[in-house]
Amino acid sequence: MTTLDREEVRATDGARDGGGPRPLPLRVAAPLAVVAGLALLAAFPPYGVWPLAPVGVALLAAAAHRRRLRAGAGLGFLAGVALFAPLLEWTNLHTGVLPWILLSLLQAGYLALLGAAAAWVSPLVDRWRWSWPALTGVLWVGQEALRDRTPFGGFPWGRLAFSQDTSPLLRLAALGGAPLVTCAVAVAGGILVTAAWRDWRRPAGHWRPVAALAAALAALLAAGSAVPAGVRGGGKTVTVAIVQGNVPRLGLDFNAQREAVLDNHVTATLRLAEQVTAGAQPRPDLVVWPENSSDIDPLRNPEAGYRISQAAEAIGAPVLVGAVLLGPDAGQVRNAGLLWRPGSGVDLDQLYVKRHPVPFAEYVPLRKIARMVSAQVDRVRADFVPGATPGVIDAGAVTVGDVICFEVAYDGLVRDTVTGGGQLLVVQTNNATFDVAEARQQLAMVRLRAVEHGRAALMASTVGVSGFVTPDGRVDGATGFNTAAVVVRQMQLGDGRTPATRMGVWPEMALAALAVAALAGAAVLRRRRGGVPG
Repeated sequence: MTTLDREEVRATDGARDGGGPRPLPLRVAAPLAVVAGLALLAAFPPYGVWPLAPVGVALLAAAAHRRRLRAGAGLGFLAGVALFAPLLEWTNLHTGVLPWILLSLLQAGYLALLGAAAAWVSPLVDRWRWSWPALTGVLWVGQEALRDRTPFGGFPWGRLAFSQDTSPLLRLAALGGAPLVTCAVAVAGGILVTAAWRDWRRPAGHWRPVAALAAALAALLAAGSAVPAGVRGGGKTVTVAIVQGNVPRLGLDFNAQREAVLDNHVTATLRLAEQVTAGAQPRPDLVVWPENSSDIDPLRNPEAGYRISQAAEAIGAPVLVGAVLLGPDAGQVRNAGLLWRPGSGVDLDQLYVKRHPVPFAEYVPLRKIARMVSAQVDRVRADFVPGATPGVIDAGAVTVGDVICFEVAYDGLVRDTVTGGGQLLVVQTNNATFDVAEARQQLAMVRLRAVEHGRAALMASTVGVSGFVTPDGRVDGATGFNTAAVVVRQMQLGDGRTPATRMGVWPEMALAALAVAALAGAAVLRRRRGGVPG
């Protein structure tokens, strides 16, 4: 007997759909779950085949339907491993295989919960077949809401919404943020599985329900396309420059060459200043350097501060610098974005400290216990401490909403910068320890955030990919990977608010509450009917 499913589950008694088929045989369901995970993977960058996301959702729903809870969890776990192990493969490039394996298994555990939940609500689906799309949608949102927050603040990488950067459903982000996009993708998957899971022996009119479901799917995609997307509260236009200085070589040990990294960004900015003087480029109102562009604390190292001042003076515009600052206490550091003005130098009133340091990369929770698992944790010698305020930076010509690196994946951190007055979304990131797949996945998140809040946005990376994003999600001026580049664009500022910005977390909470209600309803139905396997 397999531990995944000790027996094939009998068809649910009393199904109201005219005696639907039994659960899929385990020899079919298990491979189907793996294919589901791979289909989901292919929807994300760098592959970007977004229609495969609802296909993956549908395959997992079919595999888990009418199974026992343990079997549903096992199938969800298989799908999760097939998705997250390759999706997060970039995490092992410079930290080793063990952290990658542990992170992938942890994330797969949440899809195991989803598989169990899908199995649990099977009686509801069998009684009201047309509820399957809605149930699938709210269960996916509930799973992501949990995964985005736990443990240690969660890890939202691989949300369904982030696979839809080129999909008509992306525009739904303006109405309900990433959770609504995730729900729409999962509902589309639910429509597919509802259409496929039928008793095809019915002779008359068996195409009518399928036609209705096809119409519903088309209507969902059309609704996404019809949502207005663009700058909200259109204001003035500003000129912004991204400086991608590159690093001497990739890897965690690039910090040992931090002087060269700083010099790369200074030199690129000085070169831009020469082009401005020659009339080849417009003078920017703001220059954005990436995260870790100065790993030397410029507040404590006079030479580093002088070099940044030299760049700001030459370009004649404030420079948003990504810097590592020592303190506030011994053995602590801060990952910060700070504004360096021409003439006056650093403006400490315009300083953002990263609010969500990455566990086990920027700080080590439960260090003594973690050390028992892997000595690699001691590579993080100093813990980054979190900031307390949103990244709203007044650069004069523009108020910037700044987040750093992985923070772009967290709904609330980005929204706080917009509600705090941010007119332009900026993501400062350092992809030198990862690969181009991670960078493109991150850029997809920036595209969603631009649509979600009706703001122009940009991502500035040390090595790429950097680029600008219009408020309707289009990428402009994307750079190559592991290269030096400077990109200058005009960007229209926004000061209005989308429905998603105004409502914040409430759409997600409402959908997650419906997921809880569905689980409770399934429990009641199981109790009334008795004997339904669980």
